[in-house]
Amino acid sequence: MYKLAAKQGNADAQYNLALGYAHGNGVIQDMVLAHMWFNIAASNGHENANTNRNVAESLMTSEQIAKAKELARECIKKNYKDCG
Repeated sequence: MYKLAAKQGNADAQYNLALGYAHGNGVIQDMVLAHMWFNIAASNGHENANTNRNVAESLMTSEQIAKAKELARECIKKNYKDCG
């Protein structure tokens, strides 16, 4: 449910999807995808997304962070289509 709304640009859904990936709730835990969705939610004005993205970063390698940022850029370019 969150994934569909997230791909329609809903910042709250993007944030909740990120939380799901961060904690493995409803999806396989994936900090790269969590960071990506937190980053996208933050860019769409979600007030808690930056804080949680920073928490995610503290648990990630620099390579994972770079990958997450690239995925976020690509996802935004594609208007949230074909994103993780």
